[in-house]
Amino acid sequence: MISLATVRERWSAFLGSFVAVALGVTVVTMSALMLLSGGTGVPERLAGAPVLVRAPTGEQTGGQLAEPRPWEPGHAAQLRRQLADLPGVRAAVADRSFYAQLPGIEQKKGERQGHGWSSAALASYGLHDGRPPTQRDDIALARSYGHQPGEQVTVLTADGPHRFTVSGTLDGPGYYVTDARAEALAGGVRVIGLALESGTPVAQIAAAAERVVIRADGGGEVLTGKSRDALAPQQDEMTRWIGGQVLTAMAALSAFVTVFIVSSTFAFTVAQRRREFGLLRTIGATPKQVRRTVCAEAMTVGVLGAALGAIAGSALAPSVAEVLVDAGLQPEGFTVRSRWWVPCAAVALGAAVALAGAWSASRRAAKVAPMESMREAAVDEQPMTRRRWMVGLVVTALGLGCAVATALADSDTMVLLGLGTATGLTAGLTLLIPALVRPVIGALTRPLARRPGATALLVRENMRTAVRRTSATVAPVLATVTFAVLITSTVQTTETADTDRQAAAVQARTALAPTGTPGLSDAATEEAGLTRNAMLSTTVYGGRGQSALMAVGVGEGFPQLYGHPAPRAGSVVVAESVAAAHGWRSGRSAVVTFEDGRKERLRVVAVLGDEEVPYQLVLPRAVVREHDPSALADVAYRTGEDALPQLGSVLRAHEVSVGSYASSAEAEEDRLVWIFTLMLVAMTAGYTAIAVASTLLTATADRARDLRILRLSGATCGQALRAVAGETVCAVALGAVLGMAVVIPALMGMVHGLRESLGVPVEAVIAWPWVTGAVGGCLVLGLVASVVPAYGLLRGPAGRPDARA
Repeated sequence: MISLATVRERWSAFLGSFVAVALGVTVVTMSALMLLSGGTGVPERLAGAPVLVRAPTGEQTGGQLAEPRPWEPGHAAQLRRQLADLPGVRAAVADRSFYAQLPGIEQKKGERQGHGWSSAALASYGLHDGRPPTQRDDIALARSYGHQPGEQVTVLTADGPHRFTVSGTLDGPGYYVTDARAEALAGGVRVIGLALESGTPVAQIAAAAERVVIRADGGGEVLTGKSRDALAPQQDEMTRWIGGQVLTAMAALSAFVTVFIVSSTFAFTVAQRRREFGLLRTIGATPKQVRRTVCAEAMTVGVLGAALGAIAGSALAPSVAEVLVDAGLQPEGFTVRSRWWVPCAAVALGAAVALAGAWSASRRAAKVAPMESMREAAVDEQPMTRRRWMVGLVVTALGLGCAVATALADSDTMVLLGLGTATGLTAGLTLLIPALVRPVIGALTRPLARRPGATALLVRENMRTAVRRTSATVAPVLATVTFAVLITSTVQTTETADTDRQAAAVQARTALAPTGTPGLSDAATEEAGLTRNAMLSTTVYGGRGQSALMAVGVGEGFPQLYGHPAPRAGSVVVAESVAAAHGWRSGRSAVVTFEDGRKERLRVVAVLGDEEVPYQLVLPRAVVREHDPSALADVAYRTGEDALPQLGSVLRAHEVSVGSYASSAEAEEDRLVWIFTLMLVAMTAGYTAIAVASTLLTATADRARDLRILRLSGATCGQALRAVAGETVCAVALGAVLGMAVVIPALMGMVHGLRESLGVPVEAVIAWPWVTGAVGGCLVLGLVASVVPAYGLLRGPAGRPDARA
């Protein structure tokens, strides 16, 4: 009962913890519901087949998400025939896909929306109008594209634009041509769909298909029901993976920062209530009872805040999912599925987080002696204990050590060490703030001491006297400035450095880049006269676990562009990390599977550093085109003096500088990273803003007696408010200075490491707008949280100093 009464009476002191827990549980609930909602499901064009057989999946190397490795052509044909012979199977369809696109219709890189007409039997939609394609130049396409049967349309393919006659329209997406035309345009077969006779049990056919696949040499996997969701497009899976990283980071950050805020809030509250705890000890309360009282207060705040957060998180999850879809962090068609146990678990987590945050403060409260009830002075005696000195210095030293290690680390560990630098220095300086307050505040206020009046003197002495209060205000400002500025500056610095590296690696004058298409067709590069300098990208499968590897086909211009000999027929150039992962060495052979399912044994003629060529394997262009009819060139470079000829609009290409292409090549990924960055910064700043406001609101409310004494001493209301505002300004200034003291070593270490790793000049990019925004936001919030309640306490004539606030 004492705990409930305390929370009700001192609600302003617990408001920050309540809001932090509520927001934290809201974010955790939303994130958990979205993470557990699964993917977008089986694609519509395959959803009509109750049984699907998929080719074996391989491992991913270097974060490459790819489709399953295609079957060898002969094996795919034999497997299709065996599946078609099963009793109850009406048709077994080998699904083939190729690149097809109408000019002006958006399409992501890697999407292949062209198919043979037989694959339409596997779709959940059918022909809306017209007839199936029967002639070589017939095409059936989605009616949402706005064309009618009989119209002539230009469709972009890998070898260039082609004229087709619309034979029919469909109720779903895609482009469908004759099977013979699709076989010429497409690569290998990855999926065989089974259309069943009416009334045939799906489980029976699935079991029979499983036996056929087991006997087959090429392997595979039989999918039915929900397991067909594994065939969701890899572009959607990549988007879901990125969104999952965002949601996981948000949930983890929310839990961590909630503990930080609850801990700091309760620590400050316990310091302000030492006389109260001393009175409890005087009337007979044991240390264990005092500790239980503080824990009960934390549990009360935690349960109430978590209950509100769980309700809000469940209600907001669908709306937030729509925002993530619009931002590109979740695929189209993503929906949130409700699970009753998620909010319940979130409430339990919120209560546990609140209790964990208050545990240390409860132990300090239990150590308060009964004599503390007689204490009148507000001076903080010995705010720095020996243990705090030791831990603070050790953690700060570890942070500086991480900064030095960052300058010597490789790119894989650089980010982790940079985060370790920021975390170590932030934690270390937070512990050392009480030791820094008196000298630093004295230095900051010394120029104001010569001004007439006692305001500057009051500001300085109040801050130097109440060190714990000042430290509790400075700490969240330090965290806000550190993480807001460091995260944004790190992202901008690495993006700029990576763009400069890519531009420096290529010896070219300009680049021919695609316009509104996933890549350049052969017709575009031939028209521009840049086929020899085109980067024809594809995916191959090989090595341990038949990993999916990013490969490029290059022509005769490769040596001039990258300074290395171009591979000839029967040979391959391998990136250093891939060679190490799969045991490939120069002079040895490597067996790879191409997009058409055929295997070749290639001789490794060179192993290049990962930074020298932006691909994992380099192959002859003719080999890539032979095995992947749908391959598109990412870019083609101009090395000569002559300007490029004017390309027709249908070829969808434009000329840009090499630097502009390097920055635009990863534009979509950079956009998602920047959205991720802004979300993390906004969350961090939001939580620390809660800590700033809560601390100042509590501190100001507890200073009612001090402010009334100040009025009785002759100070006007305006002078007292200026003294309160001056303390806030100095606290924010100290937090900003310490925050930048954390940012600069972390950023400089990363810059030196990038310079050594990439081999190009790298300059630190400090996000000054974010510095201004973080400091200005903390200042405005701090002034509102301190001056407004102080004004409420100072209104009217000065009364007795012991009057109730």
